[in-house]
Amino acid sequence: MDSDNFKDFAKEMAEYITNYMQNIRDRRVLPTVEPGYMKPLLPSEAPQSPEEWKDIMADIERVIMPGVTHWHSPKFHAYFPTAQSYPAIVADMLSGAIACVGFSWIASPACTELEVIMLDWLGKMIDLPKEFLACSGGKGGGVIQGTASEASLVALLGAKAKKLKQVKEQHPEWTNPEIIDKLIAYCSCQAHSSVERAGLFGGVKFRLLPVDEKCKLRGDVLAKAIQEDKEKGLIPFYVVATLGTTVSCAFDRLDEMGVVANREDVWLHVDAAYAGSAFICPEYRYLMKGIELADSYNFNPHKWMLVNFDCSAMWLKDPTYVINAFNVDPLYLKYDTQGSAPDYRHWQIPLGRRFRSLKLWFVLRLYGIENLQKYIRKHIAQAHEFEAMVLTDPRFEIVAEVLMGLVCFRLKGSNDLNEALLKRINGAGNIHLVPSKINDMFFLRLSICSRYSESKDIEYSWKEIKLRANEVLEEQSVSK
Repeated sequence: MDSDNFKDFAKEMAEYITNYMQNIRDRRVLPTVEPGYMKPLLPSEAPQSPEEWKDIMADIERVIMPGVTHWHSPKFHAYFPTAQSYPAIVADMLSGAIACVGFSWIASPACTELEVIMLDWLGKMIDLPKEFLACSGGKGGGVIQGTASEASLVALLGAKAKKLKQVKEQHPEWTNPEIIDKLIAYCSCQAHSSVERAGLFGGVKFRLLPVDEKCKLRGDVLAKAIQEDKEKGLIPFYVVATLGTTVSCAFDRLDEMGVVANREDVWLHVDAAYAGSAFICPEYRYLMKGIELADSYNFNPHKWMLVNFDCSAMWLKDPTYVINAFNVDPLYLKYDTQGSAPDYRHWQIPLGRRFRSLKLWFVLRLYGIENLQKYIRKHIAQAHEFEAMVLTDPRFEIVAEVLMGLVCFRLKGSNDLNEALLKRINGAGNIHLVPSKINDMFFLRLSICSRYSESKDIEYSWKEIKLRANEVLEEQSVSK
């Protein structure tokens, strides 16, 4: 493909993307295909000779779109949002064109330096304590990880390296395997599965702690667990506070947990993957009270801040332990000015990394803080609109407090009844929801996900839910 063909191809693709987004409401949100649907649509081998790009464009609707779940449809209410915007798409084009692998400063100085500055911009937007920011002149700074899962693992490995060093100084006769066998980490039983999974990757014990009636992990519960484990000869070293759980968007009591973690010299990591974007709005920052007590903090602009995946922002007060944990420094990666700027390969699991900060730079400049705030507030307002609709129908109940863009609700009745309702909703394919459970109570989650979402879409989704509820309840009545 030469430059002229590229320009034509890119122009055609830009037009296709624009049309796709503008008309996404008209598409069925869930595909109807079965596993293996694509195999008969494609040849069994790659072509020997080059094909025309126009043939590829023609095949998008024939091959790809029948199997796409349309995450950016206003009818998509599953999981949490995955962010997307035109500025971020264009930035990814530039990133793909530059195609650097920014594992060190010298590998592409702009890649590292823009990331340092963008994480400072973003940290100031959510009013992070200065100790987390590179511009403060201290040890702290930010880095873009691929996902919150990676951030949880990086923080755990940093905490593990720190505690190993501390215990070795106190007990030089203990071997590393002996110490690691005693290490134990903590999180809420409502924390994302990736937090516990980080413990599996890190080869340490992880203890899931009970929550209060609002699904929050409290400081006294953490303190009791730590004391119990210390009496058993275990070594507490790491705890995760979740701000906005996947199950119900509950917020652990970071302020209480932080006091305990600091007193016990346990690394405190904050996972605010979804809800962290809302902290650009000052009125929601009360939910991150106690952030000054944390050692590391993470949220995903790629969930709710219009930055395309992948862009998971992580800050560390002192990255030394993470850097030391990951530091392998062969001759071919050394350069003259090493140490004067971050080498981000030491802050992450993989060596390679893309020029992801371009997406932040484009989005922050082309939207501005005020429009990003309006976007967050609009989604939260729409969640409250849906909550109010649910409360008008005595057949339904709200399961958890609505604080962000998520509403947890159910039909009053058995789990089987609600499972039947969900199956009916997703089977119709007009909207898409996923379920969750708290204390063995099955309920439905409706998340505001699309940047195109309007009040009319919320009304449409509620009418669809009521229609399917009518069907399920009528069937249940007949069967009795």
